[in-house]
Amino acid sequence: MPRWLPRAMVLALALYACFQLGSWAFHQLIGLLINILIAFFLALAIEPAVGRMSARGMRRGLATFIVFFAVFIAAAGFVFLLGSMLAGQIVDMVEGFPKYLDSVIRWINDTFRTELSRVEIQESLLRSDWLRKYVQNSASGVLDISATVLGGLFKLLTIFLFAFYFAADGPRLRRTLCSLLPPAKQTEVLRAWEIAVDKTGGYLYSRGLMALISGVAHYILLEILGVPYAPALAVWVGLVSQFIPTIGTYLAGALPMLIAFTINPWYALWVLGFVVIYQQFENYVLQPKLTSKTVDIHPAVAFGSVVAGTALLGAVGALIAIPAVATLQAFLGAYVKRYAVTDDPRVHGHRRSGGGQALARLRGLLRGRDTRESGDEEDAASGTSGTSGTDDRP
Repeated sequence: MPRWLPRAMVLALALYACFQLGSWAFHQLIGLLINILIAFFLALAIEPAVGRMSARGMRRGLATFIVFFAVFIAAAGFVFLLGSMLAGQIVDMVEGFPKYLDSVIRWINDTFRTELSRVEIQESLLRSDWLRKYVQNSASGVLDISATVLGGLFKLLTIFLFAFYFAADGPRLRRTLCSLLPPAKQTEVLRAWEIAVDKTGGYLYSRGLMALISGVAHYILLEILGVPYAPALAVWVGLVSQFIPTIGTYLAGALPMLIAFTINPWYALWVLGFVVIYQQFENYVLQPKLTSKTVDIHPAVAFGSVVAGTALLGAVGALIAIPAVATLQAFLGAYVKRYAVTDDPRVHGHRRSGGGQALARLRGLLRGRDTRESGDEEDAASGTSGTSGTDDRP
């Protein structure tokens, strides 16, 4: 056995063990890493506001706390409005369920010549084994729901804590990172950090402003039509339509249409028409003016990035996909060399003006060539016959 073979085998086994240990640790910590990634992008989003408040003499910790408190108040208000709307709808459904059940029983009796009654149906349901099993499963499901809610609250707390530290200690974090790199690399890291802050903050603020405008516009329409829970529906439309690109407006408009349909089917058509018209206004007038200087990426790229982010990280990837792609696009744009575009009509989607004349000239040349070739063949034939006649003369 060669002397190097045992050491090579030990080294290979050690590398394999390190790989397995790293893979196990990565899978165990994937949830924490995703939370840190969300916290980092959240800290980048609030960095412009914290930086402005800190530049005016306020401590970064206090400025970060004020910004997070404002975000918490806005999120709590949205949850309260949406929860009140859902609770009101559930109460209305529960109160109207006996009437709906009576109408269904009446239709069954008239159609199938039966004599059913609501009291008999209620007694049969209360005595059935299906209801008892459903109650038992629901009781065990309450514990699972409670554990899920507690786990979600713990994740939110973790994200906010990391985001708070990233935002409050941003300068210290940059100094620590730059101290590990040479001066040339420090400039590149600071440039990438600045681009990320600009794009992420610009994306959040531009989308927030468009969500506010969209919510106000839809609130006015819903109030005119007399649709209940207009404030909650307006907030829903504003947030969903802006943070889900391309199709978010139509997904957000489905809920107001459903609520409006319960009042009057024509109201649902009015809501649908307004959603379509507002989507065109937003795409061609509002969005170009608000995002031209912040997150200027093509709608197809935005939609593709959201789909890719959802496939990789789920809902988290959908939220951070657009600012991440905008940051990458801006960072690469500073290093990709660009050239002046040639003054050719085909660049603008037009055909060349002399294309038809050139084609006609080419056809003429080909026809002239065919004519000359046929003439040469005739001359050759006539020359052959003349030679034979000359040879016959004495």
